[in-house]
Amino acid sequence: MAWMSWTLPTALFFIGIAVILVGMTTWQIISPCVERRGFLPLATTRGDRLFIGLLSSAFIHLAFVALTDVNIAVATVLCAFWMVILMRWG
Repeated sequence: MAWMSWTLPTALFFIGIAVILVGMTTWQIISPCVERRGFLPLATTRGDRLFIGLLSSAFIHLAFVALTDVNIAVATVLCAFWMVILMRWG
């Protein structure tokens, strides 16, 4: 049986996702959200924008790894800006 090798970055990634999900759930309970239209071509809720942001961030990271020799930290900073823009105006 093959076991997954849990490195510190892997553990921090999954802990971060769990913290985001708990925070979004708490925010939804305290302040229920309604669908709205931003620059995305569909009406979205906070959870929709979070999902779209996480998925697109994964693709941005994959593109950086596959197409450039730039440090992955640059992609992480770019994704952080993308998530802020998407969550606020998306």
